[in-house]
Amino acid sequence: MKKIKLFSEITVFDSLDELDNGTKKLMEQAIAAREMAYAPYSHFRVGAALLLDNGITVTGNNQENAAFPSGLCAERVAIYAAGAQYPENVILKMAISARSENHKLDKPIPPCGACRQAIAEYEIKQHKNIEIYFMGETGEVYKSDSLADLLPLLFAPDNL
Repeated sequence: MKKIKLFSEITVFDSLDELDNGTKKLMEQAIAAREMAYAPYSHFRVGAALLLDNGITVTGNNQENAAFPSGLCAERVAIYAAGAQYPENVILKMAISARSENHKLDKPIPPCGACRQAIAEYEIKQHKNIEIYFMGETGEVYKSDSLADLLPLLFAPDNL
């Protein structure tokens, strides 16, 4: 038997104000998308914004459905929209913001497991890492240089 030690690195910004202007604008677009989320059941709103290599920003937000689990998370709404509308373009950055209608979220909220796997698929497809920035409603912003920092043992096509 042996043990394997995994390593992940996350950069922590104290607030939006520490981000460069382009990334701050992307996060502001994620926040705006968050406010348009359809979340009548969980009251948990999430918005995502993607910056593509052609300069276009694609946004998404969570879309719930009474027939659970038919809804879709913000990250997958955005990444699938980008894949459908701009299949040849590379996703450079993703910004994610979450807000609960029940309590204040002041800690960064990372993508769920299903979203991590979807993001991994696009990183593998495009042969380029996606910078992922995520936050709650306020407070710190976390940055991951690659999905591999959030999902170090990812399931990939070469596993099939």
